Amino acid sequence: MTQPWLRTEVGAPHPGIQVCIIPQRVLDLVWAPNEDALHPGDTFTADLDMSDGNLPTGQILTVGTAVLQVSEVFNDACVKWKVRYGQAAYEWIRKPEHRSLRLRGVLCSVEQDGVIQAGDILRKV
Repeated sequence: MTQPWLRTEVGAPHPGIQVCIIPQRVLDLVWAPNEDALHPGDTFTADLDMSDGNLPTGQILTVGTAVLQVSEVFNDACVKWKVRYGQAAYEWIRKPEHRSLRLRGVLCSVEQDGVIQAGDILRKV
């Protein structure tokens, strides 16, 4: 990561944005894949409740042989999300009453490198 959108106070890439996981159900609502559709760019998708109550900051997750930690950095959808999926989807993600649901997914740090393959299950530890 040479040009991260978020840096630490000392200017290093923020470790809490290394991995982005989007809820599969949200992706299914906004993304209509076709030859021109752009994927949102998340590291992967998971059919998992990503709310604060289910995945609090600091929650450890495993997938494949990798270990991740849910970051304190909130993913509120960027301008690219608005361009790709429209104003309504952008506003829906960002509604204050939806914040605790983390509809745009969670950002994580990599606590242990590992291998992740298609079909691996994301698990809470």
